[in-house]
Amino acid sequence: MSPSYLIARGSFPPPPPQTSVAIVGLGRVGLPLALAFASRGLRVTGVERDAKTRAAIAEGRMPFQEPGCEELLRAHPIELMADVSELSGDRAPDFVVITVGTPLQAHIEVDLTQLAAVAQGLSRVLRRGQTIVLRSTVAARTTEYVARLLSRETGLLPGQDFHLAFCPERMVEGGALRELDTLPQVIGADDEASRAKASTLFSAFPVDQLHTSLVGGELIKLFNNVTRYVSFALANQFALIADQFGESVHPLIAMANHGYPRDPIARPGFAAGACLRKDFGMVSENHSTTDMLVAAWRVNEYMPNFVARKLAEQAGGLHQKRVAVLGYTFKRDSDDARDSLTPKLLRYIEREVPAEVRIAEPNLEGPIALEQGGSARNWAPRDALEGADAVVIAMNHGAFADVRKLLLGPGSIVASGAWVADLWNVCDTGALFFCARPRVEAGP
Repeated sequence: MSPSYLIARGSFPPPPPQTSVAIVGLGRVGLPLALAFASRGLRVTGVERDAKTRAAIAEGRMPFQEPGCEELLRAHPIELMADVSELSGDRAPDFVVITVGTPLQAHIEVDLTQLAAVAQGLSRVLRRGQTIVLRSTVAARTTEYVARLLSRETGLLPGQDFHLAFCPERMVEGGALRELDTLPQVIGADDEASRAKASTLFSAFPVDQLHTSLVGGELIKLFNNVTRYVSFALANQFALIADQFGESVHPLIAMANHGYPRDPIARPGFAAGACLRKDFGMVSENHSTTDMLVAAWRVNEYMPNFVARKLAEQAGGLHQKRVAVLGYTFKRDSDDARDSLTPKLLRYIEREVPAEVRIAEPNLEGPIALEQGGSARNWAPRDALEGADAVVIAMNHGAFADVRKLLLGPGSIVASGAWVADLWNVCDTGALFFCARPRVEAGP
């Protein structure tokens, strides 16, 4: 017997053809979802305030990398709007799905500015019978906050006058379309009518559904992301411990995992991104005491400091040296630099006052926009390494597959005595830090 929360695929009919749905926020979550709905015959409107993003979509160009999406965009163009206030009259959709950003502010506090603005805008056009689906990652009880905002401004009640659900995205960048068709969909709702509406909408995808409350849906998403974040923090903590004892963590983890059937240890590396780096705060902001989630955050946030400091120590200082940093985005083979830890790494390197820092990010075109303003040259990896005195491999991009030859091969192109920080073990040496080209001492 299936558990009561599991609703097998096919239990709800798919949405009828020409069902209208508006996706508010055409970022890395919203746009793939919009295109997936459009490819299944739904009438899709995309609401996006950024003019450059709208222009790219209107021209049939994806504003970011996501396999398969550009083909769908050309085959299934969607109507575009700049503001939710345009979703009125005969343009009012049956469903509104909200996918705007919910970043973490500096003081472990979720920033609900974008979400509140959308709710305020919707309150001016909300009509009876519509279904509002929140899909942004949020802290527990945030959907209730949206319901209170809408009710205060309109006098309409959720579950009676309009429907409200929380249906989190749980996809991975680079696999959005695939995972919409494979990952079970969580349907969070506090009344049966809202649950049925949301279930029908997401029956457009051939997946099982998991039915829970609004808060349950919010917590499931946070539990998924925080579990990954903490596991990466544990791997990073192991790297720090191994370094204290003069050991490299990579072979130790490989041996610990080899043939061992329970809970494999993750690999160390910069754990960041627009989801993992902030979601711990959505749980921790309601606690007055330090918890293991904050501790995990501190470990992961310490890694750029550790890498810069240890590299400087091994290389005899970075002052007036040429430093190559390979990778700027937060994730392998992604063009998403949001919440990447590389900018933090660069700030620590700059404190050493090097002669030059060369950044190579093959997944970004043209100059790299820096967090503190301005831009930096985006070097080709080989050019960045040429004559470098120190190297940080900050991300394990597939484009760095040849880096080992450039560092350790007979034709090594780095400077004599160059040291390398390789947190991801891209060069397959098993060492977090190694000398790529040892100096040859002159004879007597």
